Amino acid sequence: MISSDSARSLRQAGLAWHPASGDFFRIERPEFETDVFTVSDMAIESHEFDTGTILGFNGTTEWALDSLALEDALWLPREDQLREFLGPRFHSLHRFDDGYRVVIDIGGVIVNCDESDPADAYSLAILAVLTGPPREDEDDDEDEDDEVEDDEDESAVS
Repeated sequence: MISSDSARSLRQAGLAWHPASGDFFRIERPEFETDVFTVSDMAIESHEFDTGTILGFNGTTEWALDSLALEDALWLPREDQLREFLGPRFHSLHRFDDGYRVVIDIGGVIVNCDESDPADAYSLAILAVLTGPPREDEDDDEDEDDEVEDDEDESAVS
């Protein structure tokens, strides 16, 4: 399952959620930190209003949550939903000893997205689609920054 951090990054990048039966989500409140919910036609239904989308909790007498604004829910897209979003840009998924790589094509540029979990690798691929692939000079700048940070760390220790 996609990590909450990856799901938040997708939401911040503009990936829209239109709740449907079978979708997973978390409630962005501390008391629900470890709970994952599933939209279901029976238990949790999506209701569209002029003011926005509300997730209605049916038959939840054991706790006092009748409904939840969509903004307070964090969608945790499944792998099939992530692949579907990538569409023809998706080339392949590879498994390695220490993780996974999703390979996509963004306008003729091949982008490798590596993560320890396949859903998070798909998430990185979607972020690349939404925000654009990383530029070569950005990677070089990050390497230079790492070197500077390493020098600073060494000087702080001595």
